[in-house]
Amino acid sequence: MREVTGIVLENREIARGIYSLTFSAGEEISVRPGQFCMIGVQGFPLRRPIAICRAEGERITLCYRVNGNGTRTLAEGCKAGEKVSALLPLGNGFFVQEGEKKVAVVGGGVGIFPLISAIRAYCDEKEIYAYMGFRGRDALCLEYEMRRGKELVIATDDGSVGYHGTAVQAFMEDFDRVRPDVVLSCGPTPMLRALKSAMQGRNVPVYVSLEERMGCGIGACLVCVCDRTNGAHARVCKDGPVFEMNDVVL
Repeated sequence: MREVTGIVLENREIARGIYSLTFSAGEEISVRPGQFCMIGVQGFPLRRPIAICRAEGERITLCYRVNGNGTRTLAEGCKAGEKVSALLPLGNGFFVQEGEKKVAVVGGGVGIFPLISAIRAYCDEKEIYAYMGFRGRDALCLEYEMRRGKELVIATDDGSVGYHGTAVQAFMEDFDRVRPDVVLSCGPTPMLRALKSAMQGRNVPVYVSLEERMGCGIGACLVCVCDRTNGAHARVCKDGPVFEMNDVVL
């Protein structure tokens, strides 16, 4: 983990209400797929947690949805050439074992962004089957990144693009054909619950990245505590955000 002052290279809207922010960290940062960043927003005391979509040397790309005053200020006020304060990389990220050759990634909403980092990390050595869900055509973005894997199924709630339904439904229809060795997932909690229910008894490990409100990003403030299935608690920012699906209460 490092605190850096980066220079904004680009901050642009890539879909309705979705932005991509790229900055130069001034040094090469090693980032695991699924890790995240706490980004400073001018005028707000708390940083905002945002998924790291790409890390290429000194260039870091974060993708986020405008969902409140903080992210709105970030979208409207953070211009190319300005400085930005960032704490990164944070969290434990995804890790695919050597023997796991077929990898299914199942994402929804802004949950696609940490999964894109996983696709980029493993597409050269693994068979990646991606199932990505969006509200509709106006929310679709970064399709070229998702196509780095072996197969891509885009699902939309309104049927305007691709499969008419959810990413989980599309994945489960393909499950017997694909037979993945491991599943990586991120998205809204109802989506993760549906995936957990559908995967019961299938004897395939599933790792989920949880989306929670965070205050500090380093495990000190306990804002993002979640429940483990064994009755214990975990800090999503420090112990996660990636957990084995059956280890956490969804």
